[in-house]
Amino acid sequence: MKHIAITFTLFICFWLNSTAQLKERSFSGHVKEKTTNAAIPFASVTILNEAGKALVSGMADDKGKFTLGTTQQGKLSIEFSFMAYHKVSVTIEADKNKADLGTVLMEPDTRVLNEVSVTAEKAAVSLKLDKKVFEVGKDILSQSGSVTELLAGVPSVSVAPGGGISLRGNSSVLVLINGRRSGLTAGTALEQLPADQVERVEVIANPSAQYDASGSAGIINIVLKRNKKSGFNGQLRLVGGIPNDSRISPSLNYKSNKLNLFSTVGLRFSDYVGLYKTNQTVNQNGFNSMLNQRQDENRHDDGRLVYFGADYQPDSLNTITIAYLRNATKDHDKTTLAYNYFSSVPDSALVRSGESWENRNYNQIEFNYTRLFKKPGKKLTVDMQYDFWNSAKNWNLATSKISPSVEQRPEIRTSNIGSSRDFAAQSDMVIPLNNKATLTYGIKAENRRVNSDFLAEGRTADGWTVIDNIDNGMGYNEFIGSAYLQFNSKISHFSYQLGLRSEYTEVRIDDRRDVYDSKKDYLKLFPTLHLGYEMSKSTSLQLSYSRRINRPALNNLYPFNEITDYNSRYVGNPGLNPSYANVFELGLLKRMGTLIINPSLYYQHNTGVMIDYNYRENGLFISMPVNIKQEERSGAELSVLYNPYKWLQMNMELNVYHFSQAGVYDSQDFAFSGNTYTSRLGTQVKLPNKFSVQARYNFTGAVNNAQSSMKAIHSIDAGVGQNFLKDKASLLFDVSNLFNLRKFSTTTTGQGFSITQVNSPNAARYRLTFVYRLNLSDGQGVRQAKSGNRS
Repeated sequence: MKHIAITFTLFICFWLNSTAQLKERSFSGHVKEKTTNAAIPFASVTILNEAGKALVSGMADDKGKFTLGTTQQGKLSIEFSFMAYHKVSVTIEADKNKADLGTVLMEPDTRVLNEVSVTAEKAAVSLKLDKKVFEVGKDILSQSGSVTELLAGVPSVSVAPGGGISLRGNSSVLVLINGRRSGLTAGTALEQLPADQVERVEVIANPSAQYDASGSAGIINIVLKRNKKSGFNGQLRLVGGIPNDSRISPSLNYKSNKLNLFSTVGLRFSDYVGLYKTNQTVNQNGFNSMLNQRQDENRHDDGRLVYFGADYQPDSLNTITIAYLRNATKDHDKTTLAYNYFSSVPDSALVRSGESWENRNYNQIEFNYTRLFKKPGKKLTVDMQYDFWNSAKNWNLATSKISPSVEQRPEIRTSNIGSSRDFAAQSDMVIPLNNKATLTYGIKAENRRVNSDFLAEGRTADGWTVIDNIDNGMGYNEFIGSAYLQFNSKISHFSYQLGLRSEYTEVRIDDRRDVYDSKKDYLKLFPTLHLGYEMSKSTSLQLSYSRRINRPALNNLYPFNEITDYNSRYVGNPGLNPSYANVFELGLLKRMGTLIINPSLYYQHNTGVMIDYNYRENGLFISMPVNIKQEERSGAELSVLYNPYKWLQMNMELNVYHFSQAGVYDSQDFAFSGNTYTSRLGTQVKLPNKFSVQARYNFTGAVNNAQSSMKAIHSIDAGVGQNFLKDKASLLFDVSNLFNLRKFSTTTTGQGFSITQVNSPNAARYRLTFVYRLNLSDGQGVRQAKSGNRS
């Protein structure tokens, strides 16, 4: 045994000595696709000797880069392979010990391209210098519903029943499509767009100077999938649901070397069932009167979306895009509202039936010119966009007294006719100063004109009479001119970005009766700062600051609105001013194998905050937006994604924040401070035969202010799905608001009154979705409605 050990030791020493004398040979390069010049991640790289025997094998990284070495001397060859691509072999002469092979180009193998598709899974979340990026992935709830439902599952984002989107509990958020404003974000258009056409969602809590300063809560940028395959390809999506949710969304794309034609059609026929209950108490002269209300609502929406256009690329440096979008909707709603008045005993009861018809059409023409330069990274873009929309809505209300005697009350009808014309143009220039520093600057001008006529009438013995002087027309004209300058650079593991944006705003509000006539203009500066530090390949840290503005929405400015309830009314405030915010955030992204942790701390100081003021006047409960002095908001957020096995994925989100408000309006003191939190838990299980199950639980904690308190909100969404026909088809079943848990319970108090409301706007929805892909596989998408041209 001793002699064997000595012999073995001598052999190892001799082998190590002889190996040490051999020179290490190293070879590197970059693997790309020949037609698109796109990197091929994780391509196989193998070094072979002259006899063709494999010596060393490796793999390119996620950017297609590789480095591989061997001690084998003599003539060698390096072979590159990847599924659905032809193999490529490069010869290495005997005298080359170290070589940069540059770019290795691989061509798709058309014989198997339609049969095999291998894609690398991107990280579910990544932290950029000025944004947080969430990859949508292939989960069931991202494929079966609309973009509105998709956003409800994105960390930090919540969606209200009417489609209003909030970021960290703040509704002052700007929603973009591919970095631009778009008709797809107007009204309920996001409900028209299938969720499976979204590639990723970027949450930008502190936007850089390159973006509009609008939205004190930040920006949500929805990035749609882009077609990369030549020839014809497309997708057909069919949906059926209970309550009725019938949708058909065909998309077709054709791409050649210089031309990319794209088109999308969306048809939707949906019903919504809602239930609203109200308990009201009024104390007047020491006497309490009470009212119980119950409103049953049935809404029917028809939607038709058409989008088509073309990208023309005369050469590798120039691209021209022209496109047209039309989104038309027709809604028919019916409501029944029961009023029961009483003090100590029942007093009287009314029943009000309402029916409305609304037609809307939104049109958008977009033009984009993109110019690249021979210098890598240098780019010029010119965007122009013209939007125009029209709407008309009519309400008919019939009321009957049913107790203690039967009596028919006068009918009420309202009409609202609106139109808008909006033109925007902008240009951006990106100039790399060196391989680490970039200068970006741009200008933008936008002019918007909106007209709205409103009429409310009640039937009398002599015909129809105007109610409360609601017979007027208002015009809103807004011009915003802006310019920005932005510089970013990197020093070792430290990166930074400095920006300054200037915006000049001019707003004019007038009306047909000359009751409201105001003009406001202001010039404001909006600085931004972003700092990033890469502590390691798996850990990055970011600190950011931005100044933001939140301009009033049009419905907040119009002093008249539709009359749907005898008891309450919402009115706009033409004197409303914009609010401003200074936002700070510190974020960390940590990857630990299959675990991703993303904690953040944030602070916002807001001035001129807009808040709803509730009061009682002439027997009516009125809600109106007003400006108060300030609000401070500080919070902590934690997102966790855990993928312990290939078949199991779990995620969790928790956002806890404290807020403090101060201000007085019309003797109402809005001073208030409180805490609240939101959370979300989700899991997805992948079973054999490409079958998967997913569930998600959403929770919003109770939140209060000086006049109202809202109870916690719960909801559950779930789904199952299966791919078949070699991943060219998918069948999915999902249910949103399982068990009808999503209820909004709010109590509002004011001078001498208290109102408690429990609203369930949407009942549980069960839906079956079928998706078929033409020359595409699961996870790929055709070109959808690209963007508007405003950022």
